[in-house]
Amino acid sequence: MIEEDAEKLKSEILDRVARYYRLVEEPKRHAQFVPGRDRVNYAGRVFDEREMVNLVEASLEFWLTHGRWARDFEERLAEFLGLRYALLVNSGSSANLLAFMTLTSPLLGNRRIERGDEVIAVAAAFPTTVAPIVQYGAVPVFLDVTLDTANVDVSRLETAVSPRTKAVFLAHTLGNPFNLPVVKSFCERHGLWLIEDNCDALGSRFEGRLTGTWGDIGTSSFYPPHHMTTGEGGAVYTNDPLLRKIALSMRDWGRECWCDSGVDNTCGCRFTKQFGSLPLGYDHKYVYSHLGYNLKATDLQASIGCAQIEKLPDFTERRKANYARLEAGLGDVAGIRIARAEHGADPSWFGFLMTVEPYAGFTRNELAEHLERNKIQTRNLFAGNILRHPCFETLKEGMDYRVAGGLENTDALMNNALWIGLYPGMDNARIDHMIATIRAFAQH
Repeated sequence: MIEEDAEKLKSEILDRVARYYRLVEEPKRHAQFVPGRDRVNYAGRVFDEREMVNLVEASLEFWLTHGRWARDFEERLAEFLGLRYALLVNSGSSANLLAFMTLTSPLLGNRRIERGDEVIAVAAAFPTTVAPIVQYGAVPVFLDVTLDTANVDVSRLETAVSPRTKAVFLAHTLGNPFNLPVVKSFCERHGLWLIEDNCDALGSRFEGRLTGTWGDIGTSSFYPPHHMTTGEGGAVYTNDPLLRKIALSMRDWGRECWCDSGVDNTCGCRFTKQFGSLPLGYDHKYVYSHLGYNLKATDLQASIGCAQIEKLPDFTERRKANYARLEAGLGDVAGIRIARAEHGADPSWFGFLMTVEPYAGFTRNELAEHLERNKIQTRNLFAGNILRHPCFETLKEGMDYRVAGGLENTDALMNNALWIGLYPGMDNARIDHMIATIRAFAQH
């Protein structure tokens, strides 16, 4: 009787949550946009009653940490990607940290990344693609990017290799895939690991294959502006069972045990094994095979993801359509170069990147200030050139990092590029307002 009453009450609560969404949140989605009054954000959450119902249902269960919702989301994400394994973590930055640190495990033998080893990267990056390399004590080797794609200039890859090179760690800039066939072939030829920072590109493809699935490890961010959200959150994914084992250990404190939270003795030999110089039979749940972290996300976050991932294909198509509309409206504007995709790439764009040409008659900052005055949110291309930031002031070139060739295009993007949004919550009225505002400014 109590169980029946509880289920009835739970059903009533969830029904009221759905009604609350339809009463309070849904009208916001259909409100008429008024140019000059309403702000055009570069990104935002796109959700309906399913996310809210899932979140409340998970809160009623009150598991709070990694549980059934998280496992369900990991399975759905792996299925979407066509991979065997996905691990949910608490942010995209943690995903990059975990992906990199996985490759430092002693279980990888002579392929492990050790301190002093080199990792090929770009300086036109978000900091958390580079930070794990430096923090561990490996040496990032920076390559320039192309102006058209803002991705690594693959013609320079061979100039970056040395006997100490162990990996390539690159992001798909603003959802635009870097040249994956060339980079993948380069890694195979030199026996290098490939980490794909897929945080801005979930749903993008190259030659029909999803980004994040070409490398040894891929990462995602589920922060609200990204392709889908769990609030805070991220993921690491791979097809390699050994990499999955290492990543799981490092995500969960570095433990040897693989039991789920609240579960004991999955291996059936919890008190019978020998580990290191510990006493025979030391409790397997408290044996640590790596110096790890606690990077787990919660069921509350995962419950949102379980609803969001169902919408991901639609989100992807809407991002592509918004890019196409912006490109059609701005492609002929003198003085503005629009980012393009590599041949064979099919981006799920994160943002619409524009570079102000030297002959334009106005600067990037002048364009940005004009857009912001018209309530259109803008962003620079992340760090621009990470080497020019205060965090690199104490690092020494040739010792803590290397630059293979110049970074002229990286600096050009740092000085002259900005991007505006095209996320799925934008309607044609907002897109057209951005087009009209930019065209009017450029012409006058």
